[in-house]
Amino acid sequence: MDTSSTCPAPGADPGALTLRRAVPTDAADFARLMGDPEVFANLMQLPYPSAEDWRRRFEDVPKNDPLHLVAVRAGVIVGSAGLHPVDRVRRRHVAMLGISVALPAQGQGVGTTLMQALCDYADGWAGIQRIELNVFSDNARAIALYQRFGFRLEGTHIGYAMRHGVYADSLSMARLIPRQPVLAWPVQSP
Repeated sequence: MDTSSTCPAPGADPGALTLRRAVPTDAADFARLMGDPEVFANLMQLPYPSAEDWRRRFEDVPKNDPLHLVAVRAGVIVGSAGLHPVDRVRRRHVAMLGISVALPAQGQGVGTTLMQALCDYADGWAGIQRIELNVFSDNARAIALYQRFGFRLEGTHIGYAMRHGVYADSLSMARLIPRQPVLAWPVQSP
């Protein structure tokens, strides 16, 4: 399957949302999405992102295989979300979550669809026990989304990051796996 394609399947609703892994050819779309002042202001990104920097990020994927998804509607990337494993021996069970949704697509289920996919991947396939994130304390819509997926507030960082010339507070949130994986035991002998 060509993962760089953003075309809907034949006969699919052109307004339908599809998810796929991000690829280097998405770089210009990421620069556009992350360059929107209404988007980057709620992320730990800087203004004026470069398509070349995004292309390098997607080409230089670390061997611990982070999952970075894009949400595509009518051939346009309208959101992205990723799980990025923590690269420490004692924290191998942890991944950091990042998510962004284009302003015109907010409030249309894009964030919910991306969050569901990431949580399903973490719980059912990746052995991730804990997902962590930081969110600006005034981003009520994002906080409500995270809470719907079982994230709990763990603390407040005062003056965490500069945004629009002001040091803004951030909340630390985390979600633990809702149910532990089971072992199919005892093994049936042939």
